[in-house]
Amino acid sequence: MLRKLGLLGATLALAATVQAHHSFAMFDNSKEQTIEGEVKEFQWTNPHIWIQINVPGADGKIVEYSIEGGSPNGLRRQGWSRTTLKPGDKIVMTMHPLKDGSPGGSFVRATVNGEPLIRNSGN
Repeated sequence: MLRKLGLLGATLALAATVQAHHSFAMFDNSKEQTIEGEVKEFQWTNPHIWIQINVPGADGKIVEYSIEGGSPNGLRRQGWSRTTLKPGDKIVMTMHPLKDGSPGGSFVRATVNGEPLIRNSGN
C-alpha cells in the first residue's frame, strides 16, 4: 500500500512540474521583431521573468508588450538581478513574436539605456 502511495505521489509531483513548465510553442522562433520603448514593469518571478514594455504605436497610442524571459535562477548566474530593469528604462528589445500577432514575445536580446543587456554567452 505504501509503495502505491509513493508511486502516486511521484506521479502527481511530475504532473505538477510538467504543468508549471509550459511550452514555448506560442512563439514564432523563425522570426525576430525589434521594438523600442520604455520598461513599464520587470517581474522577477518563477518559472520565467516577464518584462512589460510600453511601445508607441504608429498612431501615437501606447501598446503594452509582454516579453517572457528565462528563469530567475538561470539569469542570476548570468549577472541579472531583480533590479536589472527599472520602470522608465529606455529599451530596444529583439524578441521572437507571438504567433497570434498579440503584442508580446520571447526575449532574444536587448539594449537598455544604450547598454547591451546580456542574456547568455550565445547572444
